[in-house]
Order: sequence, then structure tokens, then C-alpha cells
Amino acid sequence: MKKTYLLLVFSWICSVSSAQQQLSDTEKKLLELVDKNYQETIALLEEVININSGSLNKEGVRKVGDVFAREFQKIGFETEWVDVPEEVNRAGHLVASRKGTQGKKIFIIGHLDTVFEKDMPFTPFTWLNDSTATGQGANDMKGGDVLALASLKALHQLGLLDDQTITVYFNGDEESSGDVGLSRKDFIARAKTHDIALAYETAQGFSTVTVARRGASGWTLKTSGKQSHSSDVFRENVGFGAIYEAARILDEFREELAGEQYLTFNPGQFIGGSDISFDEVSGKGEALGKTNIVAREAFVTGDLRFLGEAQKENARAKMKEIVANHLNQTEAEITFKDGLPSMEPSEGNYELAKILNQVSLEMGLGEVQTGDPGSRGAGDISFVAQYLDCLDGLGASGSGAHAPGETINMKQFPDLIKRNTILLYRLTR
Repeated sequence: MKKTYLLLVFSWICSVSSAQQQLSDTEKKLLELVDKNYQETIALLEEVININSGSLNKEGVRKVGDVFAREFQKIGFETEWVDVPEEVNRAGHLVASRKGTQGKKIFIIGHLDTVFEKDMPFTPFTWLNDSTATGQGANDMKGGDVLALASLKALHQLGLLDDQTITVYFNGDEESSGDVGLSRKDFIARAKTHDIALAYETAQGFSTVTVARRGASGWTLKTSGKQSHSSDVFRENVGFGAIYEAARILDEFREELAGEQYLTFNPGQFIGGSDISFDEVSGKGEALGKTNIVAREAFVTGDLRFLGEAQKENARAKMKEIVANHLNQTEAEITFKDGLPSMEPSEGNYELAKILNQVSLEMGLGEVQTGDPGSRGAGDISFVAQYLDCLDGLGASGSGAHAPGETINMKQFPDLIKRNTILLYRLTR
């Protein structure tokens, strides 16, 4: 048994070595540098995870940005802090850039913030075992930010970024961006001057890359009815009340639209009674009422997720039609609010995925396939996907994003850095 195991291990080592013979001497040196720098990479990962940077913790987000600015300056990047308008009420964004005249212009996307606000229990960087660590934002997405920096560092050490145009844009409010029309204006403008966008959100697995992401928008439904004694409900002069009307609409949404590929619509809050109130900033609502009163008001908020503007607009049109057919003695209106657009699959995106797959195969790391667009929500790359070829999901792998106990797969982390380094090298030649 032991002999068989050793033979299998030897066979695997030989296959990896054979595969890596397809790499150039320069590419092999890059892999050696990633290994040489790895302890510094882990130290940086620990440093940024141990700073709380919830989207609303402006001081913490800026602090993480300062750490990355320090590291990018070490490898020849110019850095700047992009402030957002005061009404956005967020920290702003870090931009690191190098300008040149050779190769493709690369736009690298990350974010400094996490969903874990300052008033939540803090989880520092902690090793759980030899292959797993935990910490706030470990895989979403401080691990991805560090991964991108580690690749650029190796390239810089061999002088391979000289005369290249690369912009790194780490947003400070991806998890809670407020008014995206204001907070993403500079982001979009800079992206348009590049050829390729690469985003380092959580990898969905070692062998998967993202060529498409669904968009997300919001909707609000308000219904009204004739307040009366509950014993009179359904009568012609009283009707059904606001809650029944809202329930009717939601159920017809389900019947008419559920099952369409890539489309989801979810009511997240439902408030109804004789008198209701809702605060948009806090997301808190209250309802007054009694069981013996036909409800006068109802209020529902939800999201709509879609792939492509056509699917979004078609869904909205159907929802409006459903809302327009009222139950007796009721009224209803629905409004929509744009959020993040979708990253639609494109030929250019698939070509980038082919390049990554070839790199992975030549490194002996196996095939990389494109993921299901329906499995990913919206991300910052969606704002620029209509302007240039894109890949996402290039970041750290792990589990439990947005939840206590979020983890990062430290066994896969070094190989993800190495594969990304070779990808960047080939894209910039």
C-alpha cells in the first residue's frame, strides 16, 4: 500500500514537472518569486484582515487603503485616494497605477470594504488548520486584493511591468455603495481607457472562472385598501384590503415569472396594517393594526436579479402589468430602482477564459471552466463589462463569505497567485 502511494505521488510530481516544462524560463522565475515572497504575502493578508473595514467604517476602509498604497508604492505604482461626494457618505477608493506604451492595458478591480461593520463581533486572522484560515473579509475580498498585489510584485521584481499600463482600482464601498451614479463615476471613466478588466472577487472553486454575473436592482410595492371592520371584508363596498392586494400581486409574480433562467425576484420585507412607516436608511419598518381591521396600507421591498438589460426590462414590464389589475376597493403601485448592472457573457470574456485555462493546463493545475452566470450576484466589474473584455472570480477561494467564520483556502492560495501571475504576464506581452 505504501509503495503504491509513493508511486502515485512520484507520478503526480512528474506530471506537474512535465507540464511546467511548457512554461518559459521567465515564467518559471516568476513562480520562484511568488514562493520567495510568500511569507510577506501572508503577513500582508493578516495585516489587512485585522483592520475592520465595514463599508460604513470610513476610517477603517481608509486605513486598509493606506496599507495597500504603501505596498503598491514599493513596486513602482503611483497611488491616489479618490474621494466620493459627501452625500454618498463613504470613505472613497484607492487607485494605484503605472503607465506605459507596451501591451494590453489592464484594469484590476478589488474592494477594501467588508460586510462586517464596526459594531459587529470582530474575527481576526486565525489559522484553523494547516490549510484553512478565517477572518473578516478573508475571501471576500481581502484575499483577492492581496493575491493581485502578490502577482504584480513578482512581475515588478523581474522588470516586467516597465512600460506597461496597469490600473488597480480598489473600491471602498462595494458591499454597500450608496448612490452608485456618484460613487462609480470615476471608476467607470478610468476603466474605459483600458483593454481588459480583471476582478478578484472570491473564486468559486479552483477550477472555475467567471465570464458573466447577474445584475441587481430594487423594487418597492405599495398597496392601499379601504379600512373597515374585518367582518365586512370581501363585501362589495369594502373589498379585500391592502394586505390581500399585496399578497395577490406577489403570488402572481411567482406564477408568471418564476422559472425563467437567470431571473429571480425576492420580497425581502412585507409590512401591512392600518398605519405603516418605513425608514429607507435603516431599513426598519413598523405597522399598527388589529386582527379585526381590514388593512389600509401595505408595503413590500424586494430585489430583482437578471442577466442583461433586456431580461430586466421584460421582467419589470410584466410586474407592472400584474400590479395594474387591482382587487376590489384596492390600489397599488410599484417603483423600481437601478442598482448594479449585469456582466453579460461575451466572446471576449470567453477568449480570456481560454487563456487562463491554457495557463492552468501548462502549469499542471488542471482545466479551468467558465461558471454558471446564475450562481453569481452583481459585482463592481458589471459597471464596466459593456466597455471591455472581462474576467472575474480570480481571487482567493474559501467559504462562508458575508457570514461569521468566513474562511480562506490557504492550500489553494499560492497556486492561485502563481496562475494569476502567469496570466498577467501573458496578457501584458
